Amino acid sequence: MNIRGRDFINLEDYTIEELEGIIDLAVELKAKIKRGEQLDICRNKTLLMYFEKPSLRTRLSFETGINKLGGRALFITKGEIDPGKRESIEDTARVMSKFVDGLCIRTFAHEDVERYAKWSNVPVINALTDKSHPCQIMADILTIKEYFKDIKKIKLAYIGDGNNVMYSLLVGCSMFGINMSVATPKGYEAPKEGLELANRNCEKSGSTVEVYTEAKEAVKGANVIYTDTWTSMGQEAEANIRRIVFKNYQVNDEITALADKNHIVMHCLPAHKGEEIDAETFERYTEPLFNQAENRRYVQMAIMAAIM
Repeated sequence: MNIRGRDFINLEDYTIEELEGIIDLAVELKAKIKRGEQLDICRNKTLLMYFEKPSLRTRLSFETGINKLGGRALFITKGEIDPGKRESIEDTARVMSKFVDGLCIRTFAHEDVERYAKWSNVPVINALTDKSHPCQIMADILTIKEYFKDIKKIKLAYIGDGNNVMYSLLVGCSMFGINMSVATPKGYEAPKEGLELANRNCEKSGSTVEVYTEAKEAVKGANVIYTDTWTSMGQEAEANIRRIVFKNYQVNDEITALADKNHIVMHCLPAHKGEEIDAETFERYTEPLFNQAENRRYVQMAIMAAIM
């Protein structure tokens, strides 16, 4: 795997062999960290993290991850530099890349990350946009591999909003050969581009994608039940309407009873208990849920180690 110097913006920018290589490296790095080994893969390298959206897992995983690799992290918020107003994104990217070895961008508009990547002289990592969340899905794939021996024989059911996480899940699962079913209310369907990419990927991987409007139909026989918040950042004004629209898409006892006997529940977090997932159900699946969160660090360490 030779991907040094490349950006990590979308999963579809990479081949399945390259993505599998990142996952394999993440497994190796996780084992070394658990054994207490000292790493210097990114010694003397600096990652600049620019976040327009707040975060817990993303900041912790990248910041502790680069530290574990022997590097260091700098953190900047929108209030400090305000790209696009105080200075253009093009100029901001060119200045940033003169001082560091990699940029990690978490923002709203996907086109902004693409602009950073175009004008930066160092690799840019997409830490979340309104379109995609590739680092999250790589952590999800790692988590699934830890719980299931052969991921090409499992089914993942996603229940909820057709958002950025669903987009990247559709792309990632179809590339790795994981069968996927999605259930969304009318008006909140899976992203068209994500479905098109997934269907093309399925022709190569042999996996399938099924689309439903009823959660109970999608979850039948699932090995993994995946959910996400009904209201993403920037959609707060729609929260009350979404609670009504999504009321039949909650992960609870009734839903989990329809899944395969040996199933897990996943959530990219933060969870809004009592909305997309019942509080008692959440507590029953804390092991995979928080392993999923922890795995963010190891895949992001692998990505940084491979491209920076």
